[in-house]
Amino acid sequence: MKQFRLPAIEMPELSLPKAVQDVLAEAEQKLSNRPRLLQQFRNCYPNTLETTTKRMEDGTTFIITGDIPAMWLRDSVEQVMHYVPLAKEDAELRSLLRGLIRRHAMYIAIDPYANAFNESASDWHWNTEDQTEMSPWVWERKFELDSICFSMKLAYRYWKETGAADVFDASFKEAMKATYDLWRTEQYHEERSPYRFVRDNGIPEDTLQRGGLGMPVNYTGMIWSGFRPSDDACDYHYNIPSNMLAAVTLSQMQEIAQWVYRDEQLRKQLAQLEQEVRRGIELYGVYRHPEFGEIYAYETDGYGNHCLMDDAGTPGLMSIPYIGYAGLDDERCRNTRAFALSKANPFYYEGTAARGIGSPHTPPGYIWHMALSMQGLTATDPQEKLAMIAMLESTDGGTGYMHEGFDANEPSTYTRDWFAWSNSLFAQLVYQAMKEDLL
Repeated sequence: MKQFRLPAIEMPELSLPKAVQDVLAEAEQKLSNRPRLLQQFRNCYPNTLETTTKRMEDGTTFIITGDIPAMWLRDSVEQVMHYVPLAKEDAELRSLLRGLIRRHAMYIAIDPYANAFNESASDWHWNTEDQTEMSPWVWERKFELDSICFSMKLAYRYWKETGAADVFDASFKEAMKATYDLWRTEQYHEERSPYRFVRDNGIPEDTLQRGGLGMPVNYTGMIWSGFRPSDDACDYHYNIPSNMLAAVTLSQMQEIAQWVYRDEQLRKQLAQLEQEVRRGIELYGVYRHPEFGEIYAYETDGYGNHCLMDDAGTPGLMSIPYIGYAGLDDERCRNTRAFALSKANPFYYEGTAARGIGSPHTPPGYIWHMALSMQGLTATDPQEKLAMIAMLESTDGGTGYMHEGFDANEPSTYTRDWFAWSNSLFAQLVYQAMKEDLL
């Protein structure tokens, strides 16, 4: 039983920025012949702004995940990514995104190991008895390599889309340096890391073995992670998709160091770390599968052991093109996608209502809407993209919203009524199809 104090969720209503209203008006025209899909898009596209976003008195932005009253670094970024391309022409959106980036930098300074934070130093925690170095600001302290990657991704994308470098102040540079130092330390987790995490609740996926140190790993050049993007403990602590995202993030951070801060020493440090991570992925993260050929494993320990699976969360193997590590013109990426969408992946399920990728985080036979959205977003075949949209449209359980996992045979049985990231990713896919004139 998880032990935490659940505060009331009170998020003030925000007026929708004009750019968001314009997208909804566009959908009224383009989706008029699909009323169910139109209603889902009306619900999901503005869901983050309407239900999870709070502008703070200090000018920052706080975004909860939905039904959990805390802000995950990863989730809060993906909840707003479909708004970022609109920000150049909308001052209100720019202000909101700037506020989110600055709050991320604040949280990284508080604890770069934490994955989720409180609105204030309220001392609320997911579990009050976690054995780790907690802060009153921290909701949960599971070290997930991908978390800070998303913080950097949002700032980078904001800069590229708007041309504005106003978020790159001294605090953000300190967050970049803290990220670099953290990742250097976790390349040598066994020897150098102070991080430990134990949750004594009887759920193996919620805690790290060996007194919170985690299972043994060999040096590979990759960065150690305690937990997966699903918040479940890694089996082998080099999570390949997360390291892929870290490599891409390090490249983006180099651009910021070079062109914004004009700091050649920092740029060189980031470049060296990126080279080591990429080399580690290609040396230790590739598995020769008897059916699919060379594929990327989901995890490895650097000792020759590999975890062959894919999880619905991002980053995962399905999302390799989405995170920018490789495209489907790459043979290993194509092979990996084929593996992930086959019964060789232990978390790929087929039912009477849907087929797709689930997660050990939810019951067997449950497919995630996020996995279907990601499959559509990374598809090169327009027919596959349309098939994913149709599957999403028909599996909302009659609610008009996306969820976490749902029963592949009975979509009205699902987890999480209010999961804003899933709504946002679905909206991103539908809007992409609209812009490509597929709908």
